[in-house]
Amino acid sequence: MSKRILVSSLIGVAVVGGIAVGGFAMASSSSEPALSDSSARYKAPAGGGAGSLTFTTDVRDDSGVKGLKVIAWPASSKLDPSEEELRSVDDAECRRVSDETSRCTYTLKVTEKEEAELDRGTWHLSALATAEDGGTAFVPRAAAFDVTG
Repeated sequence: MSKRILVSSLIGVAVVGGIAVGGFAMASSSSEPALSDSSARYKAPAGGGAGSLTFTTDVRDDSGVKGLKVIAWPASSKLDPSEEELRSVDDAECRRVSDETSRCTYTLKVTEKEEAELDRGTWHLSALATAEDGGTAFVPRAAAFDVTG
C-alpha cells in the first residue's frame, strides 16, 4: 500500500470522526425547554358575566417551542398530576416572540355555576412544555392562584 493512499485514508477517518464528534456535541448541547415569567390570574364571574383563569408564561428552547399543555387543580385535592397525565389535557395558545421563545397563554372561561362548584382556597397550575426537537419540561407547580368567596 502506498504512503499516499494510507495518508488519504487516515485523513478521511479523521474527517469522518470529527464530523461524528461534532454532531454528537451539537446533539448533547441541546437543552430542555424552560418556563419563565409565569403568572396566573383568576377573575371570578360577576353580574351575570363569565369569569376567567389566565395563565401566561414564556417558554424557551433552542430548537423552538412546539406547545404547552396546562391543567389547574385545587391544592386541597392532593391530585398532583404527573407528566404523563398532562399529555392529554388542554393546550395553551403559544405565540412565537423569537426563534427560541414563545409566549404561551392558557385561558379558561368560568361561569357563575362552575364557580359555585369550585373548591375554595389555593389552586395550582401544572404545565408540560414540548420543544420542536421533542424535548419536554414538566413543571408540577408552574403557578398558583386563589379561589375565594
